[in-house]
Amino acid sequence: MGYRLIADAAMLLHFGFLCYVALGGFLIWRRPHAFWPHLAVCAYAIGILDFQWGCPLTWVEDWARNQAGLQGLPPSGFIDHYLTGVVYPAHLLMEIQVAVGVVVALSWLGAAFLLVRRRRAAAASDDEQFGSR
Repeated sequence: MGYRLIADAAMLLHFGFLCYVALGGFLIWRRPHAFWPHLAVCAYAIGILDFQWGCPLTWVEDWARNQAGLQGLPPSGFIDHYLTGVVYPAHLLMEIQVAVGVVVALSWLGAAFLLVRRRRAAAASDDEQFGSR
């Protein structure tokens, strides 16, 4: 039972990681300091996909499943097991990856736009405040 809970927790963390990769850039709109952690997570995700870096969550889930007597993850990993062919058709994998990249880029562009707008508003407010004295 304990190994099954570890496997399920790793699976949930995996889904959280993927959601953060895809949508975490929108957090930057409210919390600009969140850019650097999101950049690091995105860079790691690219490394996993493009350079075949290992993912510790995949290892933990696979290990826990095997310890619980369950079938482990396939060699192709978490995404192929839970998402490809289940959530979206397998032949659209590249398009899905590009779409996630576009969403991340748009979220970062939106964050940059808001940051510039806020700085301009703050500068204008300072000008009004100091100019009226």
